[in-house]
Amino acid sequence: MRSIRNRLVKNFVLITIISVFILEAILINFVKQYYYNNVESILTNQIKISADFYSRYFSNTSLEDNLLDNVDVFWKQTLAQVQIIDPSGKVLMDSIGVIPKEEIQDIDFKKALHGQKGTWRGKVEYDRSNVIAVAYPLKSDDQIVGVIRFISTLREVNKEIANISLIFFIIGIIVISIVIVFSIFLANTIIEPIKEVTQVAERMAAGNFKVRSYKRFNDEIGKLSDTLNYMAEEILKKDQLKNEFISSVSHELRTPLTAIKGWAVTLNKVEPKDKELVGEGLKIIEKESDRLTLMVEELLDFSKFVSGRITLNKQKVDINNLIQYIEKHMRPRALRENVKLTVQYEQTLPVIDIDENRIKQVLINVLDNAFKFTASEGTVSFITKQEQNYVIMAITDNGCGISSEDLPRVKEKFYKGKSSKSQNGIGLSICDEIIKMHDGILEIYSELNEGTTVYIKLPCNQEGEHEYTRRNDYE
Repeated sequence: MRSIRNRLVKNFVLITIISVFILEAILINFVKQYYYNNVESILTNQIKISADFYSRYFSNTSLEDNLLDNVDVFWKQTLAQVQIIDPSGKVLMDSIGVIPKEEIQDIDFKKALHGQKGTWRGKVEYDRSNVIAVAYPLKSDDQIVGVIRFISTLREVNKEIANISLIFFIIGIIVISIVIVFSIFLANTIIEPIKEVTQVAERMAAGNFKVRSYKRFNDEIGKLSDTLNYMAEEILKKDQLKNEFISSVSHELRTPLTAIKGWAVTLNKVEPKDKELVGEGLKIIEKESDRLTLMVEELLDFSKFVSGRITLNKQKVDINNLIQYIEKHMRPRALRENVKLTVQYEQTLPVIDIDENRIKQVLINVLDNAFKFTASEGTVSFITKQEQNYVIMAITDNGCGISSEDLPRVKEKFYKGKSSKSQNGIGLSICDEIIKMHDGILEIYSELNEGTTVYIKLPCNQEGEHEYTRRNDYE
């Protein structure tokens, strides 16, 4: 977790440093331009006064004569360095005595020759700091006779800018320091919940599913805590169902085994002449062996479905033939248990691509449950029709029904209902898996003491006419 904390803090601080750097660069540049513009504005006001004064009072004589007679007029308006330049660029006068050997050709001078104010910033040989120069035309009878130029050092201005920049830098350091402290705090608010969730997950991985994760915030980490808690609850439920399943299967296996062993002991002691008792014992042993075989096959099927090793052997199957087979298979049981069995189906049901044996297994299992939970003289109906792209099989009984508490869970693995007739709790889960593998739907609707309806929907690609054939009923 330290690496995540360090990355978070580094990212927060990096973003802050970049933001502070950009903001300070903008502010320092703004301050710099503000100070430079102020100096330029002061020099501009002063140079305009001097130029207007010259045009008004001294323009009737030549520029060279004015320099000889009235030189102080040009620099008494300012403390800056003053230059008087003729139109060719030659410096005629400099207030500090610096006369350049070469002619002036700077951009401010050229603009002044065109009747505009010119500004220039740069370095000069006689000053270590940058200077700013403002040039303005001198006119006589609306003719430009020369250029007046004010030059001011930016030494003091740059010092002020440097002081302000230092203040900004100190403020930036303070801001970054505060951000580092808050970043560590904010990182901990993220890391600590993750650390707690990780510890809870580790304890769950070790087998302690009663531990719960405390939800601090309603965010992604909080959702992860809820998910972990939900997972633990579901694992506990599944574990409880598994234990109940093992207990139920153990009990169901013990019953036929006890009967087989008891009769084996009895037959071992009985006289061979007592054929009636021997025959009765052998029949019971055969019946209980069949029960054991059925349970073992069901368990093997369940194991294959859980491990994903089950495969379907699909082929084209006539649904009408399939229904007739199921009716013949279940009719004797209806007679034996005195239950009215009604079978209805459309004559033009399509041929669909299914695993016939697996669908038979589903139908027999569902009908077996219907008979098991329907009392004598009750009714069980098996109706099949086609609707749009589905063949729909509805198996309905008027038996004891399923409670609203049990109904949502009857298809869960290992779940055994509260009825005394409920068995190991894997039959319907296997049926549901088989139907899902056919891209179909298995739905159960029931009301306690009213009855149950199971809908099995299998996809098909053919349309059929809705004509019913009512088979013989047995009461």
